[in-house]
Amino acid sequence: MTEARRPASSVLDWSLLAAGFLVVHLVLSVVDFVGAPNQPAGDVTGVYRFWIDYWHSSGTLVGVDTDWVYPIAALPPMLLAGVLGSGPDAPYLVVWLVMVAVLDAVALVLVARRGRGLAWWWLLCTALIGPVALARIDGIALPIAIVGVLLLADRPAVATVLLTVAAWVKVWPAAIVAAVLLTGRRLASVVSAAALTSAVIIGLALLAGARGTVFSFVSAQATRGLQVEAPIATPWLWSAALGDQGVGVYYDTSILTFQIRADGVQTVADAMTPVLAVGVLVVTLLALLARLRGVDAAELLAVTALGYVSAVIALNKVGSPQYLTWYVAPVILGLLVSPSRFRVPAVLVLVAAGLTQLIYPWFYGGVTTPTPWVIAVLTLRNALELAVLAWCLIALRTAQAEPVRRSTITGPTRTVQHA
Repeated sequence: MTEARRPASSVLDWSLLAAGFLVVHLVLSVVDFVGAPNQPAGDVTGVYRFWIDYWHSSGTLVGVDTDWVYPIAALPPMLLAGVLGSGPDAPYLVVWLVMVAVLDAVALVLVARRGRGLAWWWLLCTALIGPVALARIDGIALPIAIVGVLLLADRPAVATVLLTVAAWVKVWPAAIVAAVLLTGRRLASVVSAAALTSAVIIGLALLAGARGTVFSFVSAQATRGLQVEAPIATPWLWSAALGDQGVGVYYDTSILTFQIRADGVQTVADAMTPVLAVGVLVVTLLALLARLRGVDAAELLAVTALGYVSAVIALNKVGSPQYLTWYVAPVILGLLVSPSRFRVPAVLVLVAAGLTQLIYPWFYGGVTTPTPWVIAVLTLRNALELAVLAWCLIALRTAQAEPVRRSTITGPTRTVQHA
């Protein structure tokens, strides 16, 4: 048994993991509280809290009474964080960070029972991503999705429920559900669980008063401009950094993010939606061909899930730092299925995570006012995101059938042997 899949079993194992968990979450929480540089918890304290305070003062709730940029299930954790009061003096950030820590702790225990190496990889990745790993809505979706992937083997319906709930918090876990549908053998239970869960969430939203706003997040994302950290924005950032006065960075007050201003940039931003669709289609076709070749179902699921997620990250016109958390669940799934095969993307993600924290929050001013050395770091990070996608495409293209075995993820499947 490899180290990645050796369960935490001794008092020392659990003590070290508990200490590591506390150190990582306390240090990142302190950075979030200090707020410098560049207010890494600004989304929680300046945006989420504003939405909830505005509801208290006006009676208008985003996602219910107005269109919203997030899926509707992102609203309950934002409401829960305001349970101790509203206004600037309320401990909104405290409640938020405690909420994320509790979810992370539950998920970490379950991960460690599957493999202590997996648990340490997640902790290291969280530390490298930095304070935004906790202070974004993605921090709520991630532990739910992680528990979902851990339950895929024994309780596929429950796993699908969790992944669907996570997708209604932040869309990306839908990529894992799609991979399960494409590569799994329990389609009826997966489809039923996803449909029923979505129906319940939509029904609750309708009971709360939402109407057309339930799906408004789809159009809100589609009409966005080109965000500065997206890989496709890299040439414009270099042009600005090298003195091109025709290229600039501006703050979009409706989307609350920094975007590129230049001739033709909106055309490119609009084109990235079909480009992303093509990328997802390529992953799908390669996965279908691999399945026809009789490739190990568990490994195929893990690579396809990572392929979908990496396509959404690398080919997106948006590129926020918290997107690095999206890699975590599919990489954990891959390390659980085939540690030797997934060592490469696991390392690539760790390096990309560290570079991401260096960019934001520490030197983000060098992106908004393009500075060559910061743009070089961002370029490397973006190249690593493309490398993860390339690895997935190559892995799907070259995967071969193996003898039958018992999988820890999908039941009877095939033996995976790697040098």
